[in-house]
Amino acid sequence: MKKTLFFLLITTISFAQIDKIEPPFWYSDMNLSEVQVMFYGKNIAQNEVSVSSGLVIKGVQKTENPNYVFVTIDTKNVAAQDFVFTFKNKKKSFTQNYSLKARKENSRFRKGYDSSDLIYLIMSDRFANGNPNNDSTNETNEKADRTKIDGRHGGDIEGIIKNLDYIKDLGATAVWPTPLCEDNDNRGSYHGYGQSDVYKIDSRFGSNEDYLRLSSELHQRGMKNIMDYVTNHWGYKHWMMNDLPTYDWIHQFPGYGQTNYKMTTQFDTNASVADTKMCMDGWFVKSMPDLNQSNPLVLKYLTQNAIWWIEYADLDGFRVDTYSYCDKEGISKWTKAITDEYPYFNIAGEVWFYNQANIAYWQKDSKIAAIQNYNSYLPSVMDFTLQGAINGGVFNENKPNWNTGMVKIYENFSNDFLYPNSNNMLVFAENHDTDRFNNIYKNDFQKYQMAMTLIATVRGIPQIYYGSEIGMAGSKSLGDGDIRHDFPGGWNGDTNNAFTNAGRNDEQQKFHDFSSKLFNWRKNKTVIHNGKTTHYIPENNVYVYFRYNDTESVMVVINNNSEKQTFKTNRFKENTSNYKTGMDVLTGKSIDLKNDIEIEGTSVLILELK
Repeated sequence: MKKTLFFLLITTISFAQIDKIEPPFWYSDMNLSEVQVMFYGKNIAQNEVSVSSGLVIKGVQKTENPNYVFVTIDTKNVAAQDFVFTFKNKKKSFTQNYSLKARKENSRFRKGYDSSDLIYLIMSDRFANGNPNNDSTNETNEKADRTKIDGRHGGDIEGIIKNLDYIKDLGATAVWPTPLCEDNDNRGSYHGYGQSDVYKIDSRFGSNEDYLRLSSELHQRGMKNIMDYVTNHWGYKHWMMNDLPTYDWIHQFPGYGQTNYKMTTQFDTNASVADTKMCMDGWFVKSMPDLNQSNPLVLKYLTQNAIWWIEYADLDGFRVDTYSYCDKEGISKWTKAITDEYPYFNIAGEVWFYNQANIAYWQKDSKIAAIQNYNSYLPSVMDFTLQGAINGGVFNENKPNWNTGMVKIYENFSNDFLYPNSNNMLVFAENHDTDRFNNIYKNDFQKYQMAMTLIATVRGIPQIYYGSEIGMAGSKSLGDGDIRHDFPGGWNGDTNNAFTNAGRNDEQQKFHDFSSKLFNWRKNKTVIHNGKTTHYIPENNVYVYFRYNDTESVMVVINNNSEKQTFKTNRFKENTSNYKTGMDVLTGKSIDLKNDIEIEGTSVLILELK
């Protein structure tokens, strides 16, 4: 008798067969009301599924893998509450609780980052170690070792939170940390782009609750939280890779197949089918299996995951990694679903081209893409042509020429007619994948001033890379780790603490003082955020442009000539006729606009016109 009772207890245990539920919960009053809940557990597909009253099951999808079942529920007009799923077969039944949670008030109308913001990009593992106790954890493979340039160094969410005031004081209004979800690769996991669990913050960075606290701390300071989201691939250690829901959950050849990186095949009318397929379906690297966004189950999974994070962590925007490597129709649906749910949310896609038409193709409502009846619905793209000119050494081209120096910058903006919304583009001199600006220009402070003045005063959303504001440098030729050094002062025992005025050396202070002055000035200048632009063909390697609206005008002069230059102001009378003087933002000096203007070699003027 006792043996029979023991057997019955085992077969009716309620949690024995479910190892994963994703999303772990959902929200009421969502535009996306038909939710696909994935249940994972040994032979779970052998069961019939029902749910307690109040919810309606719209469909149950089983795959060739009996360990998965995808249950679509209809949450429309269903209030926040708890429900119970019942799984039943001929031998046993068990139950699983599930919750609909209340949304934050006005969550749908959250305002994303825009041209009024300055984004501070952080390599999360390399910024600051706020909690040394989580540098290595039992549940993750790679342990901390700061002696390895490509190892885990211990930067974490707590380190970011502890230094938010430093970032705010610099003039930044939004923070973009590189991915924080779990990346359990055996090595090189510090960058976070090979994710192994997209519903869980990596324990070496902290916890899900820590990430919520980061959002809260940012919002208390009037700042924004941008998540670095990856739609194209996961890491080879993702928990699904040992037991895929379907064979075509990832692209298989079978197994690994390398992308050709030729993103132009996505719209090239002359491209072969084979080349186009290898661009979209090939793996970015061997350790990153390529997700199949054309599989409806995958697309729904990625869409829900993104929306779940926005709602759960109260996010203000996404930056999407390797956007243009995805299945173009799938990523368009993914993007539209998110912006339908949150019409004022911003998403910037990494579309890494050095051609304006190629970049413009990927922005929402592109007339170029419309030729092929395509719309990505992507609000923001990254101005890689501008970054390419800067990264290519434009500020070293200091002799007047027809096609070098500031002419390259001028021609970049002369192509703005190609973009549906040129003011919703990320403008940047560098990021976590490029040579450091201060390496290219050998820590030349004057050239740093020119580049940051440009980034801070042109149309678009400026993004700066952590540490450049104190002169940090690094060469990609020495490996990615060299462009992702630890921020000095972020670790216990650092002899140089560049987070504080007292801790900076003279060189760091010089860079920081200029950066802080420039970026804090920009913070309150609506004429820079949303004003119109008029620019003039560079003469003698001097580039002059105006940002203006109905009430204000700012004149920017960048002299990329190594010699002092003098120029007559009557050339710019269409922009200066209503003004008498210009006050230099950086020095406080007043300049008479009726006279010739003199500017030192390799220098800038930012003039508020009076």
